[in-house]
Amino acid sequence: MDDTISKIISLTKRRGFIFPSSEIYGGFGSSYDFGPLGVEMKRNLKQVWWSEMINNHEDIVGLDAAILMNPKVWQASGHLAAGFADELTECQKCKKRFKKEDKEKDVCPECGGKLGQPRKFNLMMKTFVGPVEDEASIAYLRAETCQGIYVNFENIRSSMRKKLPFGIAQIGKSFRNEINPKNFIFRTREFEQMEMQWFCNPKEADKWFDYWKEERVNWYLRLGIDKKDLRVIEIDKKDRAHYAQRQADIEYRFPFGWGEIEGIHNRGDWDLSNHSKNSGQDLRYFNEEVNEKYFPHIIETSVGVERSLFVFLVNAYKEIKGGRTTTTEAVKEQEVVMKFDKNITPIKAIILPLVKNNPKIVAKAKEVYKIIKPKFSCQYDQIGSIGRRYRRADEIGVIFALTIDFQTLEDNTITVRDRDTMKQERIKIDNLMDFISEKLNN
Repeated sequence: MDDTISKIISLTKRRGFIFPSSEIYGGFGSSYDFGPLGVEMKRNLKQVWWSEMINNHEDIVGLDAAILMNPKVWQASGHLAAGFADELTECQKCKKRFKKEDKEKDVCPECGGKLGQPRKFNLMMKTFVGPVEDEASIAYLRAETCQGIYVNFENIRSSMRKKLPFGIAQIGKSFRNEINPKNFIFRTREFEQMEMQWFCNPKEADKWFDYWKEERVNWYLRLGIDKKDLRVIEIDKKDRAHYAQRQADIEYRFPFGWGEIEGIHNRGDWDLSNHSKNSGQDLRYFNEEVNEKYFPHIIETSVGVERSLFVFLVNAYKEIKGGRTTTTEAVKEQEVVMKFDKNITPIKAIILPLVKNNPKIVAKAKEVYKIIKPKFSCQYDQIGSIGRRYRRADEIGVIFALTIDFQTLEDNTITVRDRDTMKQERIKIDNLMDFISEKLNN
């Protein structure tokens, strides 16, 4: 694995972003727990996406569909057919299993043994509902959130009195029994999706496909992703998903190579027509203006929460040789700064009493902490030298470091250090909330 990825994995565990799941029992393959900073960052990321879709665009509404659905949903969508499967091959020597695309000819990439013939392996995770485990009680953990949107299309259209075009957005867990999960949180068996399905007149589908492709790329750019590390690949007909009339992948240049982070699809009428046929419910849209009934076409934007979080971790990771402080001439070791966008960074401010053995300074620092905490995510840190505390703050992407010192006791001002510019300002405590709000909202 690339050295940068190893460093990021180490940092995320050490600083409370991401832990291996069930670690005290040896872990559980490709499963991760998000610690105090990781869950805060995920919450911020989902909120930024939700706000973008619901608040910044007209005619998009939200949904939170159930994870467990009638198995007929997955039959109609094609997920139980051979098409939703990977080709699995097993090493006859070490017995490890691989996706067909990962193997090197017929040789095991792990031990060099001979690989057996590939066989189809369905990616749906099966479970049972009720006290008896039989064919009648089989259910599935959903493999994607969008099917819950499609089966609720008519419910939402009628209850919200929507006319085409309009969208439905959803954030939720999905599950796929991946053969080869890999690259940290890039490919896992349990993940969250942020999906928006845009229902439109078939004659306008190409226009909306191009619109949403541009919108989604710009979303990443606005959150600080380097343009040179993003690309959009439109997929040829022979390579795209069977339901896609057009398909574009937004890819990011990870240290291990280019990887897809979001898909934009023109799904045509595949989903609504199939659910209509299999359920017996008419899911066509009636256009009163032209007295015409038809299945809307669907433009889908689909992004994984963990994958996008991985992108922001890699993009933010900066190594500063010799350190960032210029006030002394001493040779300093390399420092790490996580330059997250202000909207997704897990901690906005950290409160630092200059010394911990002065009761008045400590009391004042805790007073500032109580002022800030109800409004902004923040930390209080009095352990170690002020320099070490600055460095810990930089490693988790804190934007503002607030130092309470002896001058604070005289004039009620504190030093505010900006993470990115290293600029320091003296700000009155009475003006602190307005100062932070203005900086974060610019």
